[in-house]
Amino acid sequence: MNSEGDGHAMGRGDVSRRRMIKLAGAGAGLALLGAGTAACGPVEEPVEDGGSGSRKPGGAAPAPGGKPKPAWQHATTFDGLAWISAVAVVDDVVLVSGDPLVARDLTTGKEIWSRAEVTTPGASMLIGDGTLYLASARYDGNIIGLDPKTGRDTWRSRLGDKEYSQPRVIAADADHVYVVAGILDKNFRTPDNVIAAISTGSGKVVWRERRDHGTEQNGITAQVSGKRLVYTDFRENLTVRDTATGHQVWTKKIGRTANRGFAVHGGLVIIATGERMRAFDLETGAERWSFATEEYSRFNDPAVLDGVLYVSDTVHALWAVDPATGKRHWHNKGSLDVAAPWQFAKVGDVLYGATQFDKNGGVHAFDPADGKVLWTYNDGSGDIDRWYLASGGKQLVALHAEKVTALPVG
Repeated sequence: MNSEGDGHAMGRGDVSRRRMIKLAGAGAGLALLGAGTAACGPVEEPVEDGGSGSRKPGGAAPAPGGKPKPAWQHATTFDGLAWISAVAVVDDVVLVSGDPLVARDLTTGKEIWSRAEVTTPGASMLIGDGTLYLASARYDGNIIGLDPKTGRDTWRSRLGDKEYSQPRVIAADADHVYVVAGILDKNFRTPDNVIAAISTGSGKVVWRERRDHGTEQNGITAQVSGKRLVYTDFRENLTVRDTATGHQVWTKKIGRTANRGFAVHGGLVIIATGERMRAFDLETGAERWSFATEEYSRFNDPAVLDGVLYVSDTVHALWAVDPATGKRHWHNKGSLDVAAPWQFAKVGDVLYGATQFDKNGGVHAFDPADGKVLWTYNDGSGDIDRWYLASGGKQLVALHAEKVTALPVG
């Protein structure tokens, strides 16, 4: 494949019915608008604003058995479509997917900046070396890089001219932005797609590889680990590529599941495939270990935090496992009366888990020594939308439906 780029750099740098109605028009045009030929337009400056919220800064971590008081809480424009990374914390700045894109101070919740029409529906907050990378909301084929502290454009590039649909960012690191895009045929359909890496320094395409016919360009979850790009596509394939060349190191058919995330740790790719948790060697693809959950149960997304693999299952039990060997530290069935977490964060000596599709769920705090539930925070909205977590310093940030909430920890 041609590895010459035509971009340029500007420095380095599950959805409710009402949301579906709101976004139907935007979604219908995604396949047709991505191959626009417009050049880079003028940089839009962010709007500086002090902002105001529904809760004043404050809050405190709860006593054992108590519930936390939010440090701050604000309404958001989150559309419910982001895949995994709907909220991010970067250098004490909180970013929430939505239009307008708003940045808030982690400690106070004060609005730092706001920019309208800079994100596409379902935009993920993917950070590489301190820069937020997004597909252009103008559907002109551009990828842009934003400074999270100011909201200003610091980088811009594109995958091609007329031959691709709108590229989507799937991962980023200090050297590359990784994207996928459909290859447009003469009828403006995209039966095939490419995966590519764009240099964060020069803005040029470093490599692009055509994926196998029939692979999906939607539903991709990706992570970068050293010299390896690891990704899945709706769980049909688990693939590892070299970040410098795009060479496919290995790929495996692992079957479709409803899960989204996986973990990469200690040279292993750890992923749930239904009732089994499996670990594959990052370099060879060889299966190193696996274990099963209970009968009629399935694993949710795993996370490795402070050297421990945490995962829940669909009968609401919580597991802690050695990620190197797959040996169990503990398996807590006592959490069966609470909604199971799908996303985890750890701050200090407490493990936190965000639930999904349960009006009585929310953010659980667990004792990482045994999985005992310490407390649960719920915003009382009754909305069954998925909860998302991000952490920074002594604060835990939770996103749920149309609210972002900072919870003090420690």
